[in-house]
Amino acid sequence: MRTELDWSEYQDRGMGDAYADIPRQGGDFAKAVAVCIRSGVCEQHGRGVMCPSFRITDNPLLSPGGRVQLLKRALNSDEAALTSDQELAEAMDLCVACKGCKRECENNVDMAQIKIEYLAQKLKTESLSWRSRLFAYSPLWLNQYPVLGSLIRWRNKSALLAKAGEKFLGIAAKVPLPETARKPFSPRESSFPPLVAHPSGEARAVVLWLDSFSTLFAPQQAEDALYLLRMTGLTVHVIHPNSQPGTVLDSGRSLLTFGLATETRELAKQLLAVLSPYVAQGLSVVGLEPSSLLMLRDEYKTLGLGQPAVALAKQAMLFEEFIAAELTRGGFCLPFQTGKITQPVLIHGHCHQKAIGAMKSVRRVLKTVPGLEFSFIESSCCGMAGTFGLEAEHVDYSHQMAQQSLVPALQAAPDALVVCNGFGCAHQIKVTAGRQTLHLATLLRQALAE
Repeated sequence: MRTELDWSEYQDRGMGDAYADIPRQGGDFAKAVAVCIRSGVCEQHGRGVMCPSFRITDNPLLSPGGRVQLLKRALNSDEAALTSDQELAEAMDLCVACKGCKRECENNVDMAQIKIEYLAQKLKTESLSWRSRLFAYSPLWLNQYPVLGSLIRWRNKSALLAKAGEKFLGIAAKVPLPETARKPFSPRESSFPPLVAHPSGEARAVVLWLDSFSTLFAPQQAEDALYLLRMTGLTVHVIHPNSQPGTVLDSGRSLLTFGLATETRELAKQLLAVLSPYVAQGLSVVGLEPSSLLMLRDEYKTLGLGQPAVALAKQAMLFEEFIAAELTRGGFCLPFQTGKITQPVLIHGHCHQKAIGAMKSVRRVLKTVPGLEFSFIESSCCGMAGTFGLEAEHVDYSHQMAQQSLVPALQAAPDALVVCNGFGCAHQIKVTAGRQTLHLATLLRQALAE
């Protein structure tokens, strides 16, 4: 079996352990599967993220441990079994790649990464569906052909078009698609000077890397993040999808979600070529969208991109992580106004934020705003999970995930502001609870003194 991702970090896992139960086929990929010890911790309800599909079905095969058993069965059979086993296909189909198991499982089973390899293997014998191709390439196409944004708006306004989309493509008619902004974030300048002197008195800089979701769909949060970083005394180098004429600088998250490893690798090389000179200078690369920024820190290391990817991973940070680090260094000092925000604030964390422990950074940053009343929603995956919540056969599962704890928490606090950094999470909250959300950067800017 020729794997599409690099699983070499697992090469020594289970070796010499008679009870490791490593499958006969799959090499290091099989060892990554076999780290599961079937403790059953993934088959529980209550606190934490893991496992959204098990929580709504109580089906053990829809837990990470259940998927591991099906994967082992396939890898112990003939090579074709991995992609032909229908029971495995159904179990993997309902994995929302939340990465909860990577954090909460005792042995850190990375089912999200395993699913990518599984889908990449399927693409060797099956072609990508039209719907999957549309979703996978949408960030690239929307950047290249902005007029496509008008088609999304027409579809959302027309019940007939929505029904046709469900009939012919399998896109859920009852869920509106996210609409692009009429004026995406695409500044002509590439560097912005600080608006105030840095507290240290030094000339310091940072890279603000803006993904396609932030620039196309939520340009205000990009503007707010840029302003805040400049207000902390930093020179900000901005890299966005249209920074390089003739190409789209994108993380490749949407492509990799559907198993398109080769295409993702080519996009990653382009982005690495642009970011590596800044990384070589020791600058942090800061991003706003968890699923995209964490591609640079996690998935890029599995794509065989060598030392540049390893170096970037060490300096790639979420916005809240960077601000929290600046607080430690004494470099974050903004003129917040006491009582500027009078409403209570509810924070919903993206699953990938939770998987890396970034919610601690969110808490620390919010504590710097005097008089701010905030609390965190205790929930599993919101259910949007990339495009999962837009797919006709998955939409009911998606809404069940949202209704488990997220929607009830929002309904219990109708007057609260809702902070949510994840693009998909924000859309799910709008669809299932009818609430608008703010990115952390936008909330912080609103808290500034006039």
